[in-house]
Amino acid sequence: MPTIPMSTTLLRGPCRALLSHARSSHCARAAAASLAPSHSPSSAVSRQSRSRVATKQSRNASTTTNTRPKTAIFFPGQGVQKVEMLTPWLNAFPATVQPIMQEIDNIVGYKLCDVIQHGPNKVLNLTPYAQPAIMATSIIILRVLEKEFGFKTSERADFTLGHSLGEFAALVSSGFIDFEDSLFMVQKRADAMAAATKAAEEEYGGEYGMVAIVSEPEYMQPLITAIQGFVGPTSPGSEVMSPIDQVLIANVNSKNQIVLSGNILRIKTLMEHVRQFLGHDPRAVRLKSDSPFHSPIMKPALSVMHNILAGRSRVKGREEEDIVTWPGKIPCISNVTARPFRSKADLKDQLARQTVETVQWWDSIKYLDQEQKVRRWVGIGPGKVGRNLVGKEVGMRGKDTVKGGGVWAITDPSEIEEVLRGLEETENIVEEELE
Repeated sequence: MPTIPMSTTLLRGPCRALLSHARSSHCARAAAASLAPSHSPSSAVSRQSRSRVATKQSRNASTTTNTRPKTAIFFPGQGVQKVEMLTPWLNAFPATVQPIMQEIDNIVGYKLCDVIQHGPNKVLNLTPYAQPAIMATSIIILRVLEKEFGFKTSERADFTLGHSLGEFAALVSSGFIDFEDSLFMVQKRADAMAAATKAAEEEYGGEYGMVAIVSEPEYMQPLITAIQGFVGPTSPGSEVMSPIDQVLIANVNSKNQIVLSGNILRIKTLMEHVRQFLGHDPRAVRLKSDSPFHSPIMKPALSVMHNILAGRSRVKGREEEDIVTWPGKIPCISNVTARPFRSKADLKDQLARQTVETVQWWDSIKYLDQEQKVRRWVGIGPGKVGRNLVGKEVGMRGKDTVKGGGVWAITDPSEIEEVLRGLEETENIVEEELE
């Protein structure tokens, strides 16, 4: 997305400081690259500037928290992975990104960042690589915002949430789980999911995956009801049926999209029955997924998650502490309940159950939009899928913004300025003005 010119806009408040820093930091990096080594006085001035900006941003944000529109930060799930998705961030912010990439490789025990940077696609798309790669990239973008622009989630947002895999990044940003623990968990979860799929293929045969079902909004509830009538409720339920016969509604993504998970042939047969039953022909789209996530086939991953969440942190200095910090800094929305986690026990239970249960994304967005009156939404991470799903529900059409707020996404460094501008322009709009 092209950068919006700044010369004609008067900015105020914390975002003015952040945007000024965005321009000065860019110039400082360009000058340092061409004129000075990394230990030059120019670099020292840049570091001092970042410190002053962060202090001012923190002070200003604390004075506007009670008046600004409510804000949610959200993170993407599997399917948005792309070779070289880290490249623009590494090129723009090498001093910040390179150490985090080394940290990522140390946590997972192999050069994951080489896979992210160089692929090939057929490797990056495999679940054991795709899931930690997406989660790690999302956190790198968040860390760039924090270090380079003084952005603090706890001061700039009221809620976080993540789509399926994205929930792990959301929990990091909310302060419930450390990055090292969360990435380790994602890695083990992904390995267990891939192994569970392979075991089902070997024992029962067939092909497994996920299929998006797209329909007009007025047909969505009858469609969900019909599918539940054929396969049972949208929870794991009984174990009587063999995995090859089990199909689950894995995601309720929006008012016109759900995702089915399980045996591909079984899904096709199911949709033929549904079309005959409803007299309606929804569109079916095979997703870029090598496993049937959020289905009973993933039960081995459920056990892995329970075991990890019952343990201690892996972070140096926290080895004797619980892996979950409670309370966090701001509320995080559960994929399972579409509501904030209510306790440490709830968080552990629901984060584990998320592997086999339906992701209630549509209900999560409706809850924040309609009940919590969230008016500003910022997606952080690769891809625009999350922004598009949120925008469908809260009113974004093309480049239009919702009343009193907006829906943005930071997937590339060039988009930071636009998002900070959007936050600034809506900073002082209060709920009374929206009614």
